[in-house]
Order: sequence, then C-alpha cells, then structure tokens
Amino acid sequence: MGAVLGLCSAAQLACCCGSAACSLCCSACPSCANSTSTRIMYTVMLLLVMVVACITLAPGLHDQMKKVPFCANSTGLMPGSFQVDCDQAVGYLAVYRICFATCLFFCLMALIMIGVKSSKDPRAGIQNGFWGIKYLIVIGGIIGAFFIPEGSFASTWMVFGMIGGFCFIVIQLILIIDFAHSWAERWVSNYEETQSKGWYSALLLAMLSCYALTLTGIVLLYIYYTKSDGCDLSKFIISFNLILVVIASAISILPSVQEHQPRSGLLQSAVVSLYVMYLTWSALSNSAAECNASFVGDKQSSFDKQSIIGLVIWVLSVLYSSIRTASSSSKITMSEHILAKEGSGEGDGGEAGREETKVFDNEGDDVAYSWTFFHVVFALATLYIMMTLTNWYNPSSQLSKENVASMWIKITSSWLCVGLYVWTLVAPAVFPDRDFS
Repeated sequence: MGAVLGLCSAAQLACCCGSAACSLCCSACPSCANSTSTRIMYTVMLLLVMVVACITLAPGLHDQMKKVPFCANSTGLMPGSFQVDCDQAVGYLAVYRICFATCLFFCLMALIMIGVKSSKDPRAGIQNGFWGIKYLIVIGGIIGAFFIPEGSFASTWMVFGMIGGFCFIVIQLILIIDFAHSWAERWVSNYEETQSKGWYSALLLAMLSCYALTLTGIVLLYIYYTKSDGCDLSKFIISFNLILVVIASAISILPSVQEHQPRSGLLQSAVVSLYVMYLTWSALSNSAAECNASFVGDKQSSFDKQSIIGLVIWVLSVLYSSIRTASSSSKITMSEHILAKEGSGEGDGGEAGREETKVFDNEGDDVAYSWTFFHVVFALATLYIMMTLTNWYNPSSQLSKENVASMWIKITSSWLCVGLYVWTLVAPAVFPDRDFS
C-alpha cells in the first residue's frame, strides 16, 4: 500500500513535465488524494536534504569541504574557550548549516499556512504546488547558510537542535505507539475473523522476537556500558528502564485494561519495550568516556550503529506520518493531531475530477491535516536529523561525544515513552465516560 501511495508524489511531479514520457508515466500512476501526494512530496524534499547532509560527512570530501566559506571564519572562540577546527569539524558544521536553512524553510511555510481551513484558500497553491520554486528556495538558503561566520553559531544552534530533537522524539514516540496499536489491532482482527493459526503464529512470533531483541539489548548494555567497579549511573538507567518496561507489559494484560481494550496486549508492549531500549542505548552513547563503548582509546566513532538505526527509525517515522491516515486507535494514542484524516470534501470536479486527474483534491470542504502543524513537525524532524547525523556531539567540548544534556534528553524521552504507552492502556478504564474510539 505504501509503495502504491508513494507513486502519487511521482505523479504530481511527473505530470508537470509535459513531455510524452512524463505523460505516459502519469497515466500509469494510480490516483490519490492531494493531501497524501503533498505530504509525500515534502517527505521527498526532507529525505533529499538528509542525503545531502550525509554526503558532507563523507571522508572523501573532507579536504574539499575545508574550502567552504565558513571555514575561513573558524578562528572565533566558542563557549568553554575551545576553537573550532575545520580539520575536524567541517562535516558537522556543514550539516548544521544545511539543516538550519531547511528548518527555516519549514518554519516559514508553517507561518504562511496559519489559519488555512480548506483547499479553497488562496494559499493552497503554495502548499500543494510551486515545487521547483520551493527547491530553489531551500538550495539558495543552504548556500547562504554556508556564508554564516562560525563564531558561536554551532554551540547556539546545538541548543535549538537539542530542544527540537527532543520535541521530535516525543512526536516519534506517539507515532510508534500508534503503529504498535494499529499493527496489533489489524492482526488480532484478522485472527478473530479467520480463526487462522497463521495469524496467531504471526502475532506470537512478532511479540517473542521483539522481546528477545529487547532482552538481548539489555544484556549488551550491561556488558558494554557498565563496569563492575563503577558506572553506577549507567547501571541505574538500564535497570530502571528494564523495570519500567516490565511494569508496562504487566499493565497491558490486566483484566481491567483488557475489559476496555480487548485487543491490547503484549505485542504493543514488546514494540514499545524495544524502542525504549534503543533510546537507552542512544542515551548511554553520550555518557562519560569511561563507561561508553563508543570510545576506543582516545577516539570515538564518527557515525556508529546507533546513529544508523536512528536514521532508519527517523525515515520510517516520517514516511509513516506522510502515508498513514488517522484510525480508531489514533484518538487514544494522540496521533490524530499528527496524522491526516480522510478528507470529506470532493473539491473541484468531484468523482468526475478523479477520473480526469491522477491527483484529486480531497480538501475542498476541510483540510485533512493541519498544514501549519505539519510544517512544524518537519522543522523539528530537521533538527532531529541534524543532531543524529552529528551524533549529538557537543561542539563546545572539542567535538566530544560526551554530552550530558543530550544523554538526559534521551533518558527523559524513554521514560516519557513508557508513560505515554501506559496512558493509552489505562485511559479508557480511568475515564469510562470519555469516547476514545
């Protein structure tokens, strides 16, 4: 389904080309809602920005990158009396500038789209079209950002990055919890309808696999991020989060919870537990060097497995938020504020319009999602990818991966993840008169 919907963006872009080849491509693409194709187009833009940012970190471009304008102004002192050395930091500083320009673009779009109620608003054309101009604006902004003198830019923008990254982690938590609920509900529903042992086996296998990976992660965290004669904080964090996921799993199968949510169970708990362990791992990767497996001697990996997994989760979350529409579980998981709802407006042309064009307007009466909030989410996603690509480094400490603020942001996020998930379980029982469907 996602692959089919993904062609909508290609249709929206290709149908503007005008050539015979593009027209043939357009005719072969399935029709889809304008709200979906627009979200996918912005997702493609964000993914391209991520690819460009990754390229700037390539070792083969290191010498060439030192010729960029901001390196000529890299002698300014930063907080902590450290100098910015372009020999070491040019890739990270380039990522900061690329994401700075992209974040400003989405913030500008968020401001422009305030108060839009339907596609009949004159600003709808800006939201759903002018893709060439938008790309030129982003490219121009990135080029301009490379001329920003260093000074304290990196240390200041890192603060914004950590705050925005934390906010996106919260949004990502909501999306993952919604995914876990939707996944479990769909498979349980299929099993109840067909009574097929295949669906039951799939549910059991998925749940056991997630718990097995969680348990494996816990063991590895104890091995690589703790020592027998120290690292008490790391031991506490791992142990405390282990206790939290056990408690959450137990709550999910309580009779009172099952009474109000018959399809809640251990599959959702297993998915959440696995993600909590990932956040724990990510947090400990920013801990002190003596308790950090990312450090080897006096060096630390520039782009490690934790960052790669973080990128994969980020990409999947952004794609999920673009393609997924709100369901019955979205209200209780609070993802209804992030995901689009099914548009009720036919727009211009109604069903006939759908026959004539591959991308039809489904927001003629009401928007399917908050256009302003959508751009805010993408601005936060840009800040999160900036911090992930730079491994949440602290530029004011000689690019050390040890960053106490980043560590506690991720730890707090892991606790918040468990709290949000437990809320989705107990809310219907605590507030029986409220409609969560």
